[in-house]
Amino acid sequence: MLEGRGVIESTDMAEELQRHAMLCASEALDLFDVSQCQNIACHIKKEFDKFYGGGWQCIVGMNFGCYFTHGKGSFIYFCLGTLKFLIFKGA
Repeated sequence: MLEGRGVIESTDMAEELQRHAMLCASEALDLFDVSQCQNIACHIKKEFDKFYGGGWQCIVGMNFGCYFTHGKGSFIYFCLGTLKFLIFKGA
């Protein structure tokens, strides 16, 4: 597991959700190869939908741009290994 090796770039999430996001990402990387970004993102989204209700979005990759609106307290952008993760709930 890569738990504890992540670097949070930006967030407005509570610390508990931040830890859960990093844990879900680490678990997904144990299940899927880093080239399977869609599967990794799907795994994280489903976990967040299950624990915190529907409407979560997850983007995973090495290089991407984005522009979005999110609900207050539901945004995190972090790096884990070679991948970058963006998780948020729509406004």
